[in-house]
Amino acid sequence: MTAPQESSGIAARFAQLGQQQGAQQALIFRGEASPSEPAWECDYAQLWQRIEQVTAHLQARWHIQPGQRVAWLGLNHELQLVTLVACARLGAVFMPLNYRLAVPELQQMLDDAQPSLLVHDQLHQVQAQGLKCQGMQRTHLDALADSPTHSPSPSPSPSPLLRELALPKLTPQAPVLLVYTSGTTGQAKGALHTQSNVLANARASQAAHSFVPGDRVLSTLPMFHVGGLCIQTVPALLAGVTVVLHARFDAGAWLEEVEHSRPSLSLMVPASMRAVLDHPRWPTAQLKSLRGVMAGSSTLPLLYLRAFHERGIPVGQIYGTTETGPVSIVLPFDQAMARMGSSGWPQAEAQVALRDAQGLAVTQGHIGEICIRAPNVMSGYWNRQGQGAVGLHDGWFFTGDLARQEADACITIVGRSKDMIISGGENIYPAEIENLLVSLPGVAECAVIGLPDPRWGEMPVAVMVRSADAPGQALSTEAVMQHLQGQIARYKIPRSVVWLSTLPKSALGKVQKSILQAQLTRTNP
Repeated sequence: MTAPQESSGIAARFAQLGQQQGAQQALIFRGEASPSEPAWECDYAQLWQRIEQVTAHLQARWHIQPGQRVAWLGLNHELQLVTLVACARLGAVFMPLNYRLAVPELQQMLDDAQPSLLVHDQLHQVQAQGLKCQGMQRTHLDALADSPTHSPSPSPSPSPLLRELALPKLTPQAPVLLVYTSGTTGQAKGALHTQSNVLANARASQAAHSFVPGDRVLSTLPMFHVGGLCIQTVPALLAGVTVVLHARFDAGAWLEEVEHSRPSLSLMVPASMRAVLDHPRWPTAQLKSLRGVMAGSSTLPLLYLRAFHERGIPVGQIYGTTETGPVSIVLPFDQAMARMGSSGWPQAEAQVALRDAQGLAVTQGHIGEICIRAPNVMSGYWNRQGQGAVGLHDGWFFTGDLARQEADACITIVGRSKDMIISGGENIYPAEIENLLVSLPGVAECAVIGLPDPRWGEMPVAVMVRSADAPGQALSTEAVMQHLQGQIARYKIPRSVVWLSTLPKSALGKVQKSILQAQLTRTNP
């Protein structure tokens, strides 16, 4: 039988890898097993075979057609990556769902996107059964391939369904990935990415990481988000290096994996960095295999960066959003220690402009909103009526993040425009204050928000969480205020401190300030 012609650029690359470096290790999937236990593994030849199997099953069993959506509800899984590529071959759209959301929130996304198939794991079967969509089929992920992942290795025999496979002719503009934003400020919106977008993002990631043969990427962040899926994981596979995949992040498992399999790269966010730093194994863990850790966040506490740098691990940064691919601005490893706290420079194919509220470019050193135009920026928000480029302005995406740019074009994020506090006519950027607060001993986490004030318009308020080992008398409101005195202008010092046991967070550990503001506005009218 003649092999089907690959018109998908994504699939064509994996087919090439399967032929040219088939024996090269591609994926090591731990699930939630300990790194000392046997893992499911495959090389690039076996990975391509698995992609062929899942493609055939999607087409023959569930009759997936070009343009139809395939939703995924579950923890990180090797079949999640395989299904993405299978969808690319069929011209279908892969739609990862945030399993941490409530069923009504997930239902809103399904109502919007109308997927034809919902794939789920065992842990989220009940959630999956509670979701309704006209014409939508459901299946457990094990039905996608001829051999389940808990088998020692992929099945060596080709699927009998392969002989029935007929691939559509696709263009680079064919949509392939639909990722929903967090929706913290309203209805979640689906950012639609084309095959060309995904490949352009992979190019930007490969340049940012300088992947080389022998690299091993430890991937533990959730792949329902573009951070976990597209900052390192998919680009690493497209580059032909090895990915070690965990079902979900656990600080102890991350440290154990670094010691056991000696990865050269990994990706973290502030919440996972803090969890690793707080783990009792951190001081003695053997981390020398890491040539760098990338951080996927707009702002990072300097305290966390210093802790990694003191261990000889440079922390680079990838800035972007769900809508931008996300790789947009990069702080490379060789600049990480010298430019600590900065976000870096625009990736080679990106245009980045800082604009004021009127849409005009700001001058050097001044603060403006980050606007991005690049080949990895989404084609637009999902729109069933076919309206194109929704959410873009002449191809530019306005991120809502604020930054300033130095003479050498290096960009530093200062916060979200919606988070900026205007008190007595002065702009206050919470990240500056939060960086100081998190360095205070006994602080587990913090957030600075603005609350309405009849005299000043808004007033900054610090919302603090004590560490488990910090008694109240050791970390008081007075201690917080004293810590800030002399380090920032008086008008930036919070007018009050609110102590909570925990802060509301998004799936990637970002504090949801809008929820905090609503809670405190109700209690402090």
